[in-house]
Amino acid sequence: MCNSSSGRFSVSKSEKWNFAGRLVRRLGQNSHLIDAATGETLGGRDIAESIVGFAVGFSSVGLQAGDRLLVSCGHDPASTLAYLGAVYGGLVPVLMEDRALPRLGESMLAKANAKAVWTATGLRGAWGGKNDVLQLEGNFSARAAQLLEPAPCEEDDLAALMPTSGSTGLPRLVMVSHRNLLANTEAIVRSQHLGIDESAMLIMPVSYCFGASVMHSHLYQGGGVVFDSRFMFPDKVLHAINTYACTTFAGVPTVYNILLSRSHLRAFPLPGLRRFLQAGGALAPERIRQMRDIVPTAEFLVMYGQTEATARISCLPPDRLGEKLGSAGLPLDNLVIRIVDEMGREVPTGQTGEIQVCGPSVCSGYLDDAEATQRKFNGGWLKTGDFGCRDDEGYLWIKGRTGEFIKIRGVRVSFAEVEAKLAAIPGVYQCAATAVPHPEAGEALALFVVADTGVHNIIERVRRALPPPWTCASVNVVAELPETANGKIARFQLQIMQ
Repeated sequence: MCNSSSGRFSVSKSEKWNFAGRLVRRLGQNSHLIDAATGETLGGRDIAESIVGFAVGFSSVGLQAGDRLLVSCGHDPASTLAYLGAVYGGLVPVLMEDRALPRLGESMLAKANAKAVWTATGLRGAWGGKNDVLQLEGNFSARAAQLLEPAPCEEDDLAALMPTSGSTGLPRLVMVSHRNLLANTEAIVRSQHLGIDESAMLIMPVSYCFGASVMHSHLYQGGGVVFDSRFMFPDKVLHAINTYACTTFAGVPTVYNILLSRSHLRAFPLPGLRRFLQAGGALAPERIRQMRDIVPTAEFLVMYGQTEATARISCLPPDRLGEKLGSAGLPLDNLVIRIVDEMGREVPTGQTGEIQVCGPSVCSGYLDDAEATQRKFNGGWLKTGDFGCRDDEGYLWIKGRTGEFIKIRGVRVSFAEVEAKLAAIPGVYQCAATAVPHPEAGEALALFVVADTGVHNIIERVRRALPPPWTCASVNVVAELPETANGKIARFQLQIMQ
């Protein structure tokens, strides 16, 4: 049984446990939300008034504490304000990326039993959702006459429903409490040594737990966030980093691959940038070295997390990056990690098993899915489904996910290990591996690479990079790799591309 009760708050209902209320109280002179595409800027007081204004507005249309509200999240301040306004008013926001709304909106409404949906201005018509559901759009014009108190709640009351980042089907909804949000946010602030003068460049929506955690942590410290929806033109984002004096940049592996292959990063001095944050999957060590070489003045923080743990689980201290490159680092200071075998027994240092996590940011389960909750959560422990080991200093090394291994002639090889070898090949920008049946080896590799068109014999180079026992059925050079909404490789779609 995991004992994560140390430091637990009183269970009495109180305004002080409302997570959005805490954020509002911590906003200061340096706080800001900026839309880089339009230049729209909100200072600390404007942010507070807007959050409370949303809370008042939602109440004025009949929504009550505990009601669920589907919030369509884009790369802009408005969806962040709507989300935090819902939490402030005691609603339970159901977060969803705006691009997924036309495809999954109706299903998510039904799954969450939401009473209303909020979209940014101009999206409501494009969605064309159910007429019997209250549909809200844009900012509420009327702000609160005074900063009313946040809705009272208990620490373990539901604060938000966050979608998982799975690549198939309808996402599960993770039940995230006020306590979960506070614990993870404070631990992130400590692990990244965030100050009150921070400004994060955010190119991810807050419906993705990584994006939400960046927003939460920077606002919590009295800093701010710059949203930019233009990463299809990465140089514009690099320019905005300097224009708005951003200190933090966050991205998943595909983001860094794009920066290295399709931007003028080498020609952009970034004197104010203090840190790069990387999560959402493994980035090849060679890519990390390249980022460090190009922008040596900024720290590079490799992190690991899951929505079911609110967001962040571990972080590799940047001063150990050189000697621990490839590691996911140490657990955050309020989390415990263990490695277990198939029987649930802890394994010795250096031995591979499933990674399990315990602590105050581990969520309670999935909405209305007792079977999946039982599989994933047990006695306060989160079964991550990731396999890895710890070294003698406690650093975590992730080998792969359940289902992300291939057995070639009886030997198990992780896709991550294969992809790391391919990423080290000069001229390979992105790569992905999947398994296909093979008459002799049982399974064989099918490889997909995005490569520099000026590089010759790329297929031969890829095959030469593989150890002889790794049977390879095909190497496919493609223009781009299929991705999920969160920028992860949609591995199931690779099978279709065969």
